[in-house]
This record gives sequence, C-alpha cells and structure tokens, in this order.
Amino acid sequence: MATIDTFRPEDERQITAMYRRVFGDAAAEANRLRWDWQYARNPNRPPDGPQIWVAREGPAVIGQYAAMPVRLMAGGREIDASWGMDVMVAPERQRQGLGEVLFRTWEQHVGAALGLGLSESSYRLFRKLRWPNVGPVPCFVKPLTRRALRRSSWPTPVNRVVSALTLPLVRAAWRPRPLRANVESIQRFGDEFTALWERVAPRFAFAVRRDAAYLNWKFREAPHVRYAAVAARRDGALRGYVVYRHLQEARARVTLLVDFLADPGDAPSFETLLGWVDREAREANSDKIRAFNLHAGFARSLKRSGYFPVKSTMEFTAKINAVQLPPSFYEDTSGWHVTLGDSDQDR
Repeated sequence: MATIDTFRPEDERQITAMYRRVFGDAAAEANRLRWDWQYARNPNRPPDGPQIWVAREGPAVIGQYAAMPVRLMAGGREIDASWGMDVMVAPERQRQGLGEVLFRTWEQHVGAALGLGLSESSYRLFRKLRWPNVGPVPCFVKPLTRRALRRSSWPTPVNRVVSALTLPLVRAAWRPRPLRANVESIQRFGDEFTALWERVAPRFAFAVRRDAAYLNWKFREAPHVRYAAVAARRDGALRGYVVYRHLQEARARVTLLVDFLADPGDAPSFETLLGWVDREAREANSDKIRAFNLHAGFARSLKRSGYFPVKSTMEFTAKINAVQLPPSFYEDTSGWHVTLGDSDQDR
C-alpha cells in the first residue's frame, strides 16, 4: 500500500525518471531546466522545503503532486495558498485512485487550493469533489492583421475567406490611442512595486500577492521564458505594470498579455499600458494580442481598447480553506484578479 509524505532531496532522481516515463524526454528536459527555479527558489516556499507530496511503495517513488505556493488576498485577508501543478503517477499504478489521494493530501494541507488550466481529468476530479466551479477565465483577443482569426484546424480556403470577411473588424479594432501616462521599461521590480500592490490590493476580492520578490522571481528570473515588462507613471507616481511576450503559433504570430496590475478604477493608466503593448505587438509583426482576465473593471478597459471576448479553455477553480467564506464569494468573480501569468500556464 502506498504512503504519502513530503519531498526529500534524495527523491529528485526518481521523480525525474518517472517524469520522463510519464511525459516523455522533451517534457522531462524542460522540467529539469526549470525545476530549481520553480520549486527551490520560489520566494513563498515554506521553510521546510518545496511544496511537493510524494507517493511511495517501500523505497520506490510511484507518484507526486507538486504545487506553487503563493500568498493570496481572499475576502479581505491574506493567506497561504498554492497552485496545483505537476501531478503524475507511475504508468503501472495509474487508474487505481492514487492521483486522487495525492490531490486530497495537497488540498488538506494548504490555506487555499487553486487550479488553473485544468486537464480534462483534473476538471472531472474537481467536479466529483464538488469544488466551487468558478472558471473558465475569460479570454480576450485584439486582432492586428487579417490573419488574426485563422485557425489551424480550418482548411486554407476557409481561413482565406475568414481573413477577408474580418478585415473591417481588424481595422476598427486597431485605432491608435494617445498614451496618457509615461511608460518605461522594467529591468527589475523594486520596492515601489510592493507599495503598488499594498495600495491596490484592497480593490480585489481575490488576487495573488504581487510584490517585488514574487514579480522578480516569476518574470525576471525564470530560466525558460523571456518576458518584457513596462510600468506606467503619472505625476511621478507608479500607476501599474504589464508583462508580455511574443511567440509564433501554428497560423499566426501572437503577443501574450501575460500579467498586469493597476488600480482597476484607474482606466487611463491601464489603457496606456495596453496602448504600449499594441505598439510593441506591431513592431514584432504579431497578428493578434491575447489576454486572459477575470476582473470586470479590466475587462471594460480591454473592450474599449479593441479587445473582444472569445471562447476560453483555461478552466479555473479555487477552494479557500483558511477563511470561512459564503457561497456567494464564489458566485461573483467580477472583483477577482486572475491572469495567464498566475500558476504555470505560460511555459
């Protein structure tokens, strides 16, 4: 019978080998490159080590559930929380309920258990356990060229027709707007970004703490992804930031709006940052910009800036354990701040 306990340094070799068996060589190599950053150097890591639970049979490791610890503002209080991420079970032990045991162990040991970008099997498990269903996180797209709405699953003739029909929409969405704040590049996130978080945090019903230590670890020290980041200032004061990057997809070049923070009531500052990303996306020859956002205030700014909602597949779930919250907390997520940069979706 399997036993569940916490990660030990000597487990790493077996976990790496199991990862290779479950996910393949390419995924295992990518995991090896980011492992130390993702688990050991996380500024919210508990003092006793990475937040990883391991299933054992004798000396053999046969499963793991790894999580990313964060500080979470929920219902007016800041609590310990974690994003569930890498779950795996040795092939010969799959479909025997071990994954559910690992999941329950994680959920029982954290102040809030969070899931983003869920697989179909994970989503079914959350529903089985009757977790609050708060997803998916809405997806917004701003088209920049006639190629923006092409899909890899469509034949080439269909994509050409769609490109022609949507050209007026693209031209309407792309209307340059004046920047209403000064914008500057961010090389490192300093203490003033922590002060920004402290100032705007009360405006959110739910949001991961975005202080300088977290932002530098997440967006400046990641070994596997390179991000650009800019800040908006008005009257000499820091008003917000945005993190973004460019990538090539099957049918289009895309600029991802990975993360952002501002006072949701300060539309001029946030929309200035969106305008800056517009220009950067054009310079990078992107066909569209994509953002994931849950907050109603930011959604209004995105729509005013030429973004429109499309079907989202980024399922999201959350269960708060450390604070007693009414069911209505999960039913109205208009004040929740969740982006693509939360959890590990942008690999």
